[in-house]
Amino acid sequence: MTNQPNNIQHKNDLLELVLEASGGLKRWSNIQTLTTKLAASGPFWELKGYKDAFLEETLQIDIQRQHTIFTPWGESDQQIIFDGEADRVTLQYTDGQTVESRTNPRASFAGYDMFTPWDKLQVGYFLSYAMWNYLTTPYLFTFPGVETREIEPWEEEGQTWRRLHVTFPKSIATHTAEQTFYYDSEGKLKRMDYTVDVNGEAVIAHYMEAYKTFDGMVFPTRRLVYPRNPDGTVDRSFIPIIIDIHDITIA
Repeated sequence: MTNQPNNIQHKNDLLELVLEASGGLKRWSNIQTLTTKLAASGPFWELKGYKDAFLEETLQIDIQRQHTIFTPWGESDQQIIFDGEADRVTLQYTDGQTVESRTNPRASFAGYDMFTPWDKLQVGYFLSYAMWNYLTTPYLFTFPGVETREIEPWEEEGQTWRRLHVTFPKSIATHTAEQTFYYDSEGKLKRMDYTVDVNGEAVIAHYMEAYKTFDGMVFPTRRLVYPRNPDGTVDRSFIPIIIDIHDITIA
């Protein structure tokens, strides 16, 4: 079933601000696909067994439902597809022939800790659902079952950031059910906090910067993922994951 936005009463003034800052709800609702060139780097990927494996990726996502295609995936003639509705990740040749597939991929992480290596389907599932979430935010917050509420502000970098607490339903694959999003006075996302259920519940503070406009839509083009301390501060001595967006095409 394709997700459709919630009614207007499910929003709040902060959500309205951030939707408008990113391009507007009407524009989001009319987008079908988004294709981006990206690089995912950092020591995290080597820890999982994929050093320098994702430095030149093309990702196509469906905006209105959780569906992604990463090309290439490991081999130049292979790609990985995640279908959220079917809860299935599939590795296939670019001609469509299936190499292997897994339904309910999240269950395969049971018992893992932060240092457990992943197979191709697991790392594909992780990066696929994560990037779909990142690239559809904040439109994602209008989907059925997603609940948002503004919580107390946060002081950082000499600024006051408004915060949106978001609860996701089980129908959407994401890092964890409850997450917090930090916005500046212009409605741009500066930081997001979450734990990563599939990675030993790693506690994360994720920062966005280098915003650019693509066909009237505004996206951060650099993402920096840090460990988060119990008091909410960030350990900036270590950057496990860096994601750089090189281009975005909207259709």
